[in-house]
Amino acid sequence: MFDDICAISTPYGVGAISIVRCSGPNSIKLVNNIFKGKDLTKAKAYTINYGHIVDKDEVIDEVLCNIYHNPNSFDGEDMVEINCHGGIFVTNKVLELLLKSGFRMAERGEFSKRAFLNGKIDITQAEAIMDIISSDNDISLKASNDSLRKSTKNLITSFREKILDLIAKIEVNIDYPEYDDIVEVTNDYLKPIISDMLKDMEEIIRNSLISTIAIHGINTVIIGKPNVGKSSLLNLLLNEDKAIVSDVAGTTRDIVEGKINIGNITLNLLDTAGIHDAEGIEAIGVNKSIEALNKADLVLLVLDSSRDLDDDDYKLLEETKNKKRIVIANKKDLNKKWSNDEAIYMSTFDENDIKLLEEKILEITRINEFSSFNGKYLNNIRQKDLLFKASLALKEANKAIEDNVGIELIEINLKESFNYLGEITGESNPEELLNALFSKFCLGK
Repeated sequence: MFDDICAISTPYGVGAISIVRCSGPNSIKLVNNIFKGKDLTKAKAYTINYGHIVDKDEVIDEVLCNIYHNPNSFDGEDMVEINCHGGIFVTNKVLELLLKSGFRMAERGEFSKRAFLNGKIDITQAEAIMDIISSDNDISLKASNDSLRKSTKNLITSFREKILDLIAKIEVNIDYPEYDDIVEVTNDYLKPIISDMLKDMEEIIRNSLISTIAIHGINTVIIGKPNVGKSSLLNLLLNEDKAIVSDVAGTTRDIVEGKINIGNITLNLLDTAGIHDAEGIEAIGVNKSIEALNKADLVLLVLDSSRDLDDDDYKLLEETKNKKRIVIANKKDLNKKWSNDEAIYMSTFDENDIKLLEEKILEITRINEFSSFNGKYLNNIRQKDLLFKASLALKEANKAIEDNVGIELIEINLKESFNYLGEITGESNPEELLNALFSKFCLGK
């Protein structure tokens, strides 16, 4: 049986209302001990009860208490949500009083973890909750809401049911070969079923390369030589002077970060120090730029169109040729010294030119294809990687069929795929994975 936990569920700071969430077998009784008003132990579920939180005879705050009874609550336990005034001091006073009254502080994500362990949500729904909270665009919000409504679970469950049916039929064929009314499972019987599943999985994996970008944003690095306009581009995109702009080369010596929405894609932007041969403190910035380049999903390579390309420019073009990149020929308002069919010519001082960049980003990331996926996608890299492993196991099964291996050995590959799929929804997750996953949540979730 779980013990009684509590935590502040709203963002920490001054606001109109703060919510302190309490859960556990004795949660209603423990809150009632410090509540002056209606007896909460007799209150009906889904009611809001007016009163005061008190410390002996001292009134701490005027509150509203929402009552939920198990199993029909978010985490499947008795719950109380205390709506108090949103000051930092008063919220902490309520929390301190709860801790003195028999609650313990909830761990990160513990409410959602209990919801999972009590069968109220699966892992994909738990992830969707955090994705909704951190949504930055319409696509991200829609995908997260769909997953919360079990779209991801239903997608994975469909695969698991097909594989489980095959495993069951193989077991019956092995254990009860004398039965005449069972389906005879042969390699010819298995191959088309497995091939169809593989085709569907591969489509979902392809779609997920785009959907994960749409949901979580694309890590974008701005690179180029010193003084080509990288920081000006960052400021233009962010619509603020976040990076120092100077005619002096090497002004940017550290990574400058920002986040923007372009259409329905979020860019997690990094402006870097100019990449060139450098010494001393400048060399540290250059090394950080190279690290950022290696980790980036999208590269905005800025070149100066008013100067001839030199060895450093050609080196950057070569180093990024296999990356998803956009070549930006900056300073088009000055005399143009070179041309390149791949580059888009713009000026970081012309806000109208930003539209050219937006269109190119949408084209290269293919985000506009998202609307045609019809639910056949996954929401994050963890899910996609596990589906990829499940597909590899099915490919091994197909190879075994082609090699005319016995069905009892093919069954091993099917079980492996079945278990990887179960990890996506949490139906075969080890405890360590659960702890790692839910530790990313905030305390009140």
